[in-house]
Amino acid sequence: MKMSPTVVLNRRVPGLSERGLSNFVSSACRAAGLKGTPTLLVTNSRRMRQLNAQFRGKDRATDVLSFPSPIFVEGYGGDIAVSADIAARNARVLGHSTAAEVKILVLHGVLHLAGYDHESDNGQMAEKELRLRRKLGLPAALIERAAVKRRTAANLRSRT
Repeated sequence: MKMSPTVVLNRRVPGLSERGLSNFVSSACRAAGLKGTPTLLVTNSRRMRQLNAQFRGKDRATDVLSFPSPIFVEGYGGDIAVSADIAARNARVLGHSTAAEVKILVLHGVLHLAGYDHESDNGQMAEKELRLRRKLGLPAALIERAAVKRRTAANLRSRT
């Protein structure tokens, strides 16, 4: 029997309860093929900056972090941390709810836990994220937005 994900909401998000987010995490894990059950922390940017500095050596806040499970821990899928502050800011800019943005970030983290890596996989994670985003009823995917930002910035530079 698969256990329910552990969800810790250190920062409340309008429209998301621990139970609702736990259900979404379960759906995202099934859709992504993640073996094991993850733990999710929704927190503030200050805490995300601390985690990013501690585990990645980058002294800045980030929107989502994922920490895969050690191979020897059966049934445990890893940890995901999401910044509610950055999710709220992104949601305002992109015109959707903070709850939807948190779910986008969670899906991105789940895909990393399932073994995908957009920095080295020639687009497989982006394709999977796009398909799952549509399947789970979410707005624009994280990797897809980053690609649009890069193209827009490149277009602006080429015009000057």
